[in-house]
Amino acid sequence: MNEGETTGAVQPQPQAQQQPQQTEVHVDDSGVLPSYSNFCRVTATPEEVILDFGLNPQPFAQGRQDVKAVQRIVMNFYTAKRLLTAMGMTIQRHEGTFGAIELDVRRRAGHVQQQTHGAPTIPRPGAES
Repeated sequence: MNEGETTGAVQPQPQAQQQPQQTEVHVDDSGVLPSYSNFCRVTATPEEVILDFGLNPQPFAQGRQDVKAVQRIVMNFYTAKRLLTAMGMTIQRHEGTFGAIELDVRRRAGHVQQQTHGAPTIPRPGAES
């Protein structure tokens, strides 16, 4: 065979290792202002999930409670589902380390009373015995 001629045979190409690329996201949170919320209202449109965050100064009060929303986050349902998964994993890890999170405040209050009911009292400094 002369230079430049081909035979019909296909030369095997060395196969490159096809490894999935890992995505690495770096978040610049240097300008973020942290805020606290003990209230979240979740609403939705057919295309988006809307989270309104606020502070309820009397979360256990009876009757009408007015809460001012101070932050609104709007996201698509794909991001909302990823958030749901991430929050679920975070709560699962927390409960695995610290125990179950009781959402019923009456049961939490009863649990605290049971713990302190039989506990010995520690005298305060300067208190008469």
